[in-house]
Amino acid sequence: MAGFVQIIEWKTSRFDEVRALNEEYRDSRQGEAGPSRVTVTSDRDRPGTYLTIVEFPDYDSAMANSARADTSEFAEKMGALCDGPPSFYNLDVQMQEEMG
Repeated sequence: MAGFVQIIEWKTSRFDEVRALNEEYRDSRQGEAGPSRVTVTSDRDRPGTYLTIVEFPDYDSAMANSARADTSEFAEKMGALCDGPPSFYNLDVQMQEEMG
């Protein structure tokens, strides 16, 4: 298995507040185990819609991260800034290639 990816689709009109919350959460976890990479994207065709791509070495690492109290607290605070509940996609990576 090449890894595990979680994609979270969410909507907000308060992106700057979400960005600040994310930076605070990231800074509080310096040096601790967590995702390998986090990418936040905005949907060009649906203003106010964002997708966060969170990469982990494996499923167990992702579940350990999800079980952390600070992750739950972050998710609760982020939910308060969103315009509705997020959608989660849990994906096992089957193949990955670096291009170029």
